[in-house]
Amino acid sequence: MLRIRKIGGALLGAIILLTAACGNGAFAGETHQVVIERFEFVPATITIRAGDAIEFVNRDIAPHTATEVEGEWDTTELAKGQASRLEFAAAGTSDYFCAFHPHMKGKVIVTPQ
Repeated sequence: MLRIRKIGGALLGAIILLTAACGNGAFAGETHQVVIERFEFVPATITIRAGDAIEFVNRDIAPHTATEVEGEWDTTELAKGQASRLEFAAAGTSDYFCAFHPHMKGKVIVTPQ
């Protein structure tokens, strides 16, 4: 009986350690990339999961922004070679544009985890 208690205690201890090592189990998310070049967002439409992030990278000669049409989020001005990373916590769809070049448009589709 004592031996079973020791094994059970050791097993319980191992489970507690594994649970602590794994953190809270929350989805860590991925980082996706949207490149700005030739006055376009590439890809123009991107689908990600809630909890993911998008890194907007400006490889164009001019400064740009990625600005959500309702003002929910914005990269601020990105000069050539600069990047901005935005996290998207909730599912939904966001249309965005460049504040300097309003003809440049894109869409972010966020699906549930």
